Amino acid sequence: MAYVSVDVMWTLLGAAMVFFMQAGFSLCEAGLTRAKNTGNILMKNLMDFCIGTPAFWLVGFGLMFGGTGAFVGRFDPFILGDYDFGSIPKWCYVIFQTVFCATAATIVSGSMAERTKFSSYCVYSALISLLVYPISGHWIWGGGWLSELGFHDFAGSCAVHMVGGVAACIGAATLGPRIGKYSKDGTPRAIPGHNLTAVALGVFILWFCWFGFNGCSTVSMSSEEAMLSASLIFMNTNLAAAVATCVVLVVTWILYKKPDVSMCLNGALAGLVAITAGCDVVDPFGAFFIGLAAGGLVVASVEFFDKVAKIDDPVGAISVHGACGMFGTLAVGLFATDGGVFYGGGFGMLGTQALGVLAVAAWAAAMMAVIFQVIKRTIGLRVEQEIEIDGLDLHEHGLASAYSGFAVHDVMGTLDVNENTDLGEDDPQKATEAQMNAAVSVVRQDGASAQAQDMRIPDTGMYKVAIIAKLSRFEKLKRALNELGVTGMTVTQVMGCGIQRGAGEYYRGVEMDATLLPKIKIEVVVNKIPVDQVIETAKKVLYSGRIGDGKIFVFHVARVVKVRTGEEDGRALQDVE
Repeated sequence: MAYVSVDVMWTLLGAAMVFFMQAGFSLCEAGLTRAKNTGNILMKNLMDFCIGTPAFWLVGFGLMFGGTGAFVGRFDPFILGDYDFGSIPKWCYVIFQTVFCATAATIVSGSMAERTKFSSYCVYSALISLLVYPISGHWIWGGGWLSELGFHDFAGSCAVHMVGGVAACIGAATLGPRIGKYSKDGTPRAIPGHNLTAVALGVFILWFCWFGFNGCSTVSMSSEEAMLSASLIFMNTNLAAAVATCVVLVVTWILYKKPDVSMCLNGALAGLVAITAGCDVVDPFGAFFIGLAAGGLVVASVEFFDKVAKIDDPVGAISVHGACGMFGTLAVGLFATDGGVFYGGGFGMLGTQALGVLAVAAWAAAMMAVIFQVIKRTIGLRVEQEIEIDGLDLHEHGLASAYSGFAVHDVMGTLDVNENTDLGEDDPQKATEAQMNAAVSVVRQDGASAQAQDMRIPDTGMYKVAIIAKLSRFEKLKRALNELGVTGMTVTQVMGCGIQRGAGEYYRGVEMDATLLPKIKIEVVVNKIPVDQVIETAKKVLYSGRIGDGKIFVFHVARVVKVRTGEEDGRALQDVE
């Protein structure tokens, strides 16, 4: 057989780009989980590919493309029946399909993150590449019954992403939620990921690689028709992702009062997943509406699984790949320019797409339920409580920290609420005394107090003022105190923690529960400067109209000694007249 060199190069380029998606998934999943589990999640993404490659080569590819029946295939990787590889060599197509299989397998690791045994995960990874993915893949791409019915899934919204999403859902449900994810009454708690920079980089890598995932699935670039098709696929892929992200931006801005960063990043992936099935048969208008719907769907789905189904999915893979993969496959029956409902084609294609979605979802769910239950009852699926709390990096891999030299301790609190109350006035000049005191509390311990009298502390007129404030207010507060005449201060970075009720902050649609926040502690000692003037100045600078702006503590000072000169009290302070 004479092979067309440009087709071979195009397909191998696609294989390389889809392989690089492993880097994108690794960064996304690591960033959306806690630092103490970073090494573990990276290892799982690595081993998905490294275990899946020989498993798919030995068995999976033969099952997927070697026979005519769902369970009939040739297990010998060198004998692949009568399958027609077209204008590319057999091994070119094998590696191209291998990287797609690895993508389906790696989707699951994020949803099962932070509580799955590494050994058990390796067993799962082998089985999905050996059996689960190849069988349903045969139905769709290997000449099986769905392909004979006319089922259309160009690059894998169903075959790859929905299979991975369904497996992720079954795995996360079997495991149960992470410790601390839900309160006793079932209310979800936010567990923020530790590195949104890594998540963003991962999404951009995935977006770039998706041009290979979809565009190179033409496995041809030698004809004018193939070039036109690839151009349309690139356009549709990019448009759907961009529109979905914009939708998530607007929706989260409305729902949570601020645009949610991690959800917007998920939105881009949702659009990419949704367009994958029909990127070759829809026009840009169809891609626009597919992205539009996918953006709304991913937000609704994340909230549903988190708050209603109570399936703990740290990265949103069930929603991005499962829900949006399912929708994208059905959308072919709606938006295909030849046969779609909205283009006068009737409901025949939509019915075929729906049948395929149901069949593949049922297959993946049933098989993964059996696999996870067998693993759970034999070698065990979930790590012990102590291991989960300490972090999987330490116990599973002997890795003290994936960030050597940096503090990665989990400082998330476990308080029931963490909310800020709007006081109705953010201008300190207009705020009432009660509003000012509510936002910036003042605690006094002066010489006239009963405690001071009992301790016989003399009233020296010297006071220590300790101010706990937000980091963002430090420069403004420093300037204000300096203008007042304060020339010296001690500054310490601290972590602030408190329970406050009201309208809170959100992370992926869940109110933030962690109350340990970076604060600044400023300490000054004054004598000739009236302490009340210091207090009022600090209150005006710190006040923003919301409870939690800070606290001011006032202590009586009995004696001050300057070490260098031996001066004491007022002369030691050297306050400005």
